[in-house]
Amino acid sequence: MRTVHVLNGPNLSRLGTREPDVYGAETFADLAALCRQTGRELGLSVEVRQTDDEAELVGWLHEAADGRIPVVLNPAAFTHYSYALRDAIAQRTAPLIEVHISNPAAREEFRHTSVVAAVATGTIAGFGLGSYALALRALADLLGEEGQ
Repeated sequence: MRTVHVLNGPNLSRLGTREPDVYGAETFADLAALCRQTGRELGLSVEVRQTDDEAELVGWLHEAADGRIPVVLNPAAFTHYSYALRDAIAQRTAPLIEVHISNPAAREEFRHTSVVAAVATGTIAGFGLGSYALALRALADLLGEEGQ
């Protein structure tokens, strides 16, 4: 089974209690279970991580680049201003899909800019936790194409 990392930035551990009108009532544990189940269906081994620490997230992206590990990444607030995260993503050696639970373009103006989108393989946003399932399916398709 191919390993995939699902990496999550700040405040995502608060799912279920953080702005449920925006992020829904499902918890981070629900998100992790969805990702692992979707991965199993696609023949992927999914490791889910969350941190509120920018340096730790950058370190995980370096680990993924060094190991040629595909990534699903929800950079959360780091999306809009973390050039350190952008530069770490630019070093990727496997596909990386940026995901968002909500649709940033339909929210506050400061959320409309992603500094990481230009170095990601693609972006999926606005489908709730389903954004992660869609991203994992996209990764599986991309990895299948690499094998051909």
